[in-house]
Amino acid sequence: MAEGGGGARRRAPALLEAARARYESLHISDDVFGESGPDSGGNPFYSTSAASHSSSAASSDDEPERPGPSPGLVAPPPGAQEPEEDEAGAGWSTTLRDRPPPRFEDTGGPTRQMPPSASAMDFFQLFVPDNVLKNMVVQTNMYAKKFQERFGSDGAWADVTLAEMKAFLGCVISTSTSHCESVLSIWSGGFYSNPSLALVMSQARFEKILKYFHVVAFRSSQTTHGLYKVQPFLDSLQNGFDSAFRPSQTQVLHEPLIDEDPVFIATCTERELRKRKKRKFSLWVRQCSSTGFIIQIYVHLKEGGGPDGLDALKNKPQLHGMVARSLCRNAAGRNYIIFTGPSITSLTLFEEFEKQGIYCCGLLSPRKSDCTGLPPSMLSDPASPPARGQHQIRTKGSMSLICWYNKGPFRFLTNAYSPVQQGAIIRRRAGQIPCPLAVEAFAAHLSYICKYDDKYSKYFISHKPNKTWQQVFWFAVSIAVNNAYILYKMSDAYHVKRYSRAQFGDRLVRELLGLEDTSPAH
Repeated sequence: MAEGGGGARRRAPALLEAARARYESLHISDDVFGESGPDSGGNPFYSTSAASHSSSAASSDDEPERPGPSPGLVAPPPGAQEPEEDEAGAGWSTTLRDRPPPRFEDTGGPTRQMPPSASAMDFFQLFVPDNVLKNMVVQTNMYAKKFQERFGSDGAWADVTLAEMKAFLGCVISTSTSHCESVLSIWSGGFYSNPSLALVMSQARFEKILKYFHVVAFRSSQTTHGLYKVQPFLDSLQNGFDSAFRPSQTQVLHEPLIDEDPVFIATCTERELRKRKKRKFSLWVRQCSSTGFIIQIYVHLKEGGGPDGLDALKNKPQLHGMVARSLCRNAAGRNYIIFTGPSITSLTLFEEFEKQGIYCCGLLSPRKSDCTGLPPSMLSDPASPPARGQHQIRTKGSMSLICWYNKGPFRFLTNAYSPVQQGAIIRRRAGQIPCPLAVEAFAAHLSYICKYDDKYSKYFISHKPNKTWQQVFWFAVSIAVNNAYILYKMSDAYHVKRYSRAQFGDRLVRELLGLEDTSPAH
């Protein structure tokens, strides 16, 4: 009944109000980012011009959810044709049956109530506590001793202390908000200099700690993994994420966007840019799509030209499936709904996850996805493009394959949403475009992650060491600071002092360097 053809102007407020209600039913929280900003242009479902964003609540109008079943709204297949015999033999059918969504009774969010007086340091130390920092102190001093035994004594070196280690981390973390090309700019006296930080630790002392800094000083005889120098820190960080936060039902697997330094990008040559962007690892995450909290990190190293190397990983759905299995190894049995991109989406993987109590909704690409077992007629483009909002659906058991037309075909594979239930994509100027509920849910959660990338990627640490394990370490620290800010936004402390993400980062740096008087939270 709400599917009227041309919408009158007076119906626009009611239409947007209905969109808000449906969007809230997706359990996506209100703004947790701290600053307003434009949405990503990478979302193919929305027209998100700068003029259309007046507030966080207004931007959510573009991402609705329609919970009620509306069997009569399911569009017939364009150019209605019967499925081919081999498709029917493979179990795919045009018969659509309503099915309830996976039950989820857990309550997502922080696991502990932080007091209103909690500082930025208190939130950061939920993931990087003093015992982890003390281990860095021990390992750094051990490495310095061993290094000097082999290559000669260093008279300028003195064992690092816990306070110095915190100051060292604070100096490097400061590059996430200052966006300077080198952490040494703190002492340069130029535009990026920071006299208050420079007074706490001299440049000579900082460089000495940087030279010997280690998380694991020595390789174990049983260790062959290339990340052995940083793996204990990643494990500790994962334990902190797990103990501090319970995710919502809906989550996304993706590679987070990591912004390069804007000054470097503007001044470097094309050759330097290509060299800079070439990393020896791939960083993947499982992220709570309702808050932006990164639940799990997976680092895939380029360890040569073998089948598991990063070169082989690109455009290889089976290896992307390996990444997905690693990221979801702790998600079994909880009825989570995982949203995936084309390189991960596959019938085999989704069926495997369903047996473990993990449900999926993924964008499908005939070029990038593993299309084994899918009906060929749904993967080929029609001779004449159908109208916007038209769609075809094939089902096999609990699995639905959807081909929905907007400005071209978009294909989805899901076992998390009923093929019968209808949703809509809301556009400010074009109005309402009908679609299956799975399409609407995917678009809403993808848009939320795009917002995370837009607003948080610029706060990754700018310091870029040459050693791969150190690059991974600083990326992981950047994620920990972002997660700390998300918990801060959901705590009572945010209502006392409403720090933006940049202000939170600066506050954390000052607390690490001992420039702020922070009383311990009780």
